[in-house]
Amino acid sequence: MSKVTCDMAMSLDGFVAGPHQSLEKPLGEGVGDRLHQWMFDEPEQHAAVIEGITAAGAFIMGRNMFGPGRGVWDLEWNGWWGDEPPYHAPVFVLTHHPREQVTMKGGTTFTFVTDGIEAAMAQAREAAGDRDVAIAGGAETVNQYLAAGLVDELRLHVAPVILGSGERLLDNVGDIALEPLGDPWGTSLVTHLTYRVIR
Repeated sequence: MSKVTCDMAMSLDGFVAGPHQSLEKPLGEGVGDRLHQWMFDEPEQHAAVIEGITAAGAFIMGRNMFGPGRGVWDLEWNGWWGDEPPYHAPVFVLTHHPREQVTMKGGTTFTFVTDGIEAAMAQAREAAGDRDVAIAGGAETVNQYLAAGLVDELRLHVAPVILGSGERLLDNVGDIALEPLGDPWGTSLVTHLTYRVIR
């Protein structure tokens, strides 16, 4: 049976991005690759995790994860990932500003959803068929889906980094019960933790 998953790289103090995200600093000030260094420096050790992050049949993300802009769209901007994003599947972007669907190389399509998280979930489930739906981020989007009880499996990739401020995961999500799935594991750059969200 398909499920709704969420993979998030985060600091030890719970941040998935630093303050003042911008075009020049997509993950905020003082972050760089620190939360994702394990992906770049140790791809072989974490190959199964990396593959799992992009294995869903459809994805949901907030506007900030798609691009740095606010307000009216810059129609020249098609996402942070270049001409061939890593998703290779339908991606539903939460936004307050309508935009026509964007089709990219490799099978990624970005559909812009203006009527809330439930509408995006319904569209993602339909697009995914019997495959999983992944909540790709950022923190505010994940927190909304957790608070609404719409996430089945939470996969945290914790880097040994203290950010001190920024976009915090698990803020205002309510009293959520989590059941560990498997044992924590990792390297000096990251610890992988997987939880089932109990409803």
